[in-house]
Amino acid sequence: MTGLKYRNELKHIVTMADALVTRSRLSCMLRTDKNAGPNGGYHIRSLYFDTPEDKALFEKMEGLPIKEKFRIRFYNHNHGFIRLEKKVKHYSKTAKLSTTLTKGEVQDILGGSITFLKKSGQPLLREFYLKLRTERLEPKTIVDYMREAYHYPAGNVRVTMDSSVRTSISSTDLFDADLPNATALDSGLCILEVKYDGFLPEFIQDIVQLNNCTSTAFSKYAACRLYNTSIRGIM
Repeated sequence: MTGLKYRNELKHIVTMADALVTRSRLSCMLRTDKNAGPNGGYHIRSLYFDTPEDKALFEKMEGLPIKEKFRIRFYNHNHGFIRLEKKVKHYSKTAKLSTTLTKGEVQDILGGSITFLKKSGQPLLREFYLKLRTERLEPKTIVDYMREAYHYPAGNVRVTMDSSVRTSISSTDLFDADLPNATALDSGLCILEVKYDGFLPEFIQDIVQLNNCTSTAFSKYAACRLYNTSIRGIM
């Protein structure tokens, strides 16, 4: 896994009441994310890929320390800027590689026309092609949620709060504005994530009250997949 830039990642499930307190503190001290809208947040939609045997899902459920997953993502329903991302987890550290795709290219991928990936000058697209062929990656679920994000330059700290997590039901049509979906995380809860490089400033630790939280391995992908399998009676 050479060439990857790993970051520290802390993740917590907090109540919306705690999230409101955290938001008021963060907004006074940190800059909001450049993607944020007038209300300070933005929408994210991701399509996750996995093997027919659900390798990524079961690696998550088993708590394996080293794992990876691929997803296609866009923001605020904007189909003009779409990214393919590979997220790598190495114990408590994470790394992410990404490159852009056009809507037409995504539609080709979902339709099974993937030869262009093999011919791409982007290493990540060629790797994706290889995984589609050798591991038989396939679309598994769409995850929608709202995010608030804050940044602090020293330590390259990014604090995000994700809420309204929803999962697609019986569809992986990424561009369907009326996609049938269901709540995958209790509406009274929020996912608080803190990512940083070398160090985490103490005042940010105090703001997000990390000392009073228990770190969790919560995965939006896993939560959405498990919701769908439970309603179909698979697990």
